[in-house]
Amino acid sequence: MKFYKKTSYSEDFRLFRDGTMAFWYGALFLLLLAAPAFVPTYYLSQLVLIGIYAVAGAGLMLLCGYCGQISLGHSAFFAVGAFTTAILEKHGIPFPLALLGAGVLAAAVGLAVGLPALRLSGMYLAIATLAAAFIVTEIIVRWESVTNGASGINVPKIRLGGFVADTEPKLYFIVLAVALVTLAAVRNIVRAPLGLAMMAIRDSETAAQSMGVPLMRTKLTAFAISALLTGIAGALYAHKIQFIDPDQFTIFVSIEFLVMIFIGGIGSMHGIVLGAIFIIVLPQLVAVAKDHLPAVIAQQTGLQAAVYAVVLLGFILAEPTGLYGIWRKIKQYFSMFPFYRQGSLKRTKSFAKSETW
Repeated sequence: MKFYKKTSYSEDFRLFRDGTMAFWYGALFLLLLAAPAFVPTYYLSQLVLIGIYAVAGAGLMLLCGYCGQISLGHSAFFAVGAFTTAILEKHGIPFPLALLGAGVLAAAVGLAVGLPALRLSGMYLAIATLAAAFIVTEIIVRWESVTNGASGINVPKIRLGGFVADTEPKLYFIVLAVALVTLAAVRNIVRAPLGLAMMAIRDSETAAQSMGVPLMRTKLTAFAISALLTGIAGALYAHKIQFIDPDQFTIFVSIEFLVMIFIGGIGSMHGIVLGAIFIIVLPQLVAVAKDHLPAVIAQQTGLQAAVYAVVLLGFILAEPTGLYGIWRKIKQYFSMFPFYRQGSLKRTKSFAKSETW
């Protein structure tokens, strides 16, 4: 079993705990760069979706996992980002500026949602953000002169000067770059005073305020950054599917995002990616399972939603730390084997803590 001896407070703020961790992340990065050379197009397409969902999950994790503010309205920010980039590029705005504009407008909507929700928490905050999502969707549907209403908008392929993302590998590299920058940015925010203030609010607003943490400013910043990242994810999603309409951004999308971070591991950077993989892979598994289920079950339209509910309930009851918690227990088991203590991997009652590598 490996032990780490810290000799300075600054070691808690390192991007990588040690050289070994930096090596493995470097190897993973090289593997992702080489993926288009040996991964079939279909699976590469799934990796693109995982990257997009990881960007959106990073935004929601910052708000829910680190700041403790529940949101059911992230489908609205996702939609704002998608429609903004489609409209801007339709009027000749280059992709980088359109992507930035999508994030900024989504952040503005996030601030508008965050202001009235500052004094709310728990279920009431979730209901307020859900109402905001319905309002944004209705605006998109009614504002036909700009958004084309329920008819939807065709989204052009990404263009960067003479470079056109007209193949899956090209789109993969763009999404990979945005996802890596996003995850690195969120990781740095968590290590910064802003991230520590968010975690203090999550653990106890009263204690955080008594220590001088500005509650209003920190919450609004969390809403804005979370919405900005989700808007960027929405812009990438629009370019991935190349046609968007309001029916694609329902409450089910917000629920998917919440399921993603809870099953991945709330308060964990690794949980963002694990949750994104789960959300993309699960529908494929359900589709395969339908071939082996009785027709009366396989033909039910709500089968996928039922599976989401059962899996989420199972994780809440049996493993609230999510997939990353399971992975940490597996590592602990093998690091202590054969001297592990019986029952040391059982669930214990404790407060949720943020990942410290």
